[in-house]
Formats: sequence, structure tokens, C-alpha cells
Amino acid sequence: MIEAFFFYLFAAITIASAVMVISARNPVHSVLFLILAFVNAAGLFMLAGAEFLALILIVVYVGAVAVLFLFVVMMLDVDFAELRQGFLQYLPVGMLIGVIFLAELLFVVGAWVIAPNVGGATAAPIPDMNEVSNIEAIGRLLYTRYVYFFQAAAMVLLVAMVGAIVLTLRHKANVKRQDINVQVARTRATSMEIKKVESGRGL
Repeated sequence: MIEAFFFYLFAAITIASAVMVISARNPVHSVLFLILAFVNAAGLFMLAGAEFLALILIVVYVGAVAVLFLFVVMMLDVDFAELRQGFLQYLPVGMLIGVIFLAELLFVVGAWVIAPNVGGATAAPIPDMNEVSNIEAIGRLLYTRYVYFFQAAAMVLLVAMVGAIVLTLRHKANVKRQDINVQVARTRATSMEIKKVESGRGL
């Protein structure tokens, strides 16, 4: 009874926070609602017995990724009004993706209502899953059966990181930048200039 109460509590707050992430006008508020959604999703993981995933969600996503989003939003001078001008042209595609996600959720809920015991009938991915810890079970799956997918996901994240750096890098005209070739090729004549200064007068 208590587990069901906390499940519905965490689930309701997670769904409400996710809605507020995309509906809040202030981007800082959106990031704060995203952090709230992560925290409640971690609570759901704890109820499901996945303690490692819950702690990773708090430490990595809330402690690093979401805080990084918050700093980026607060420090970058992004004109969000200009970004929202092209919202209507992407609205049909967004609605189509939303309808697909909604249909998938309805299928999942419908299958759970029709056959609530189907989840427990599935075989464990590791034969001795009940005999090992949560962390060891996840490690066995990631680095044995799903190692190629794990590496592919790492490459996608690397490309996304490089793309974000390239998109946000702005070259300013009045900023001096280091040129290694010029530094290596310089000579004494180009790097030093001797001037005679009269006694009692400065430069």
C-alpha cells in the first residue's frame, strides 16, 4: 500500500514536471523543473529496485548535466524570442511525434491492464540475476551483450558534445589568439626592438 502510494506520487510529480519543462516561459524555470523530474524519476528507480540507476540519475544528471544546462542558460545571451519565431513551421512534425509517443504509452498501459502479470513472466537477462548485485548485473549486460550499443551511444554523445562546442564558439575580431606557427617562426629581429631613451625621460 505504501509502495503504491509513493509510486503514484513520484509518477504524478514526474509527469507534471515534464509538462512544465516544455511549457514554462522562463528557460531557467524549465531547467529547475527538469531537475525536479530527475529527482522523482530516481525515486521511481528506487521503488523498482534499481538503486544504482537512481544514484546515477541524481549524481550525473542532476549534479552535472542539469546544473550545466542551468549555467549555460544563465550565462549565454540567448534570444529565446527569436528562437520561438520558427515554432509554427515545426509544429506539424512535433505533433506527429507527440501522437506516436502517446500511442506507444497507450499500448503499454493497455497491455498492463489486459495482462498485468506479463512483466513478471519475462525471463531475466542474466540467469543468476537474483544472486548478484544491481551494479554487477548492469555491468554484465552493458559490457558483454550490449557492448557495441554502449560504444555507439558514447560516440553519439561525443559527436553531440563536439557539435555543441562548434555551434557556440564565436570568434571575435578584437580578441588576440595564439598562433603556434608564428611563435615558432619568429626571429630576434622580429621579436625585439631596441630603443634609445634619453636620460630622465621615459618611453
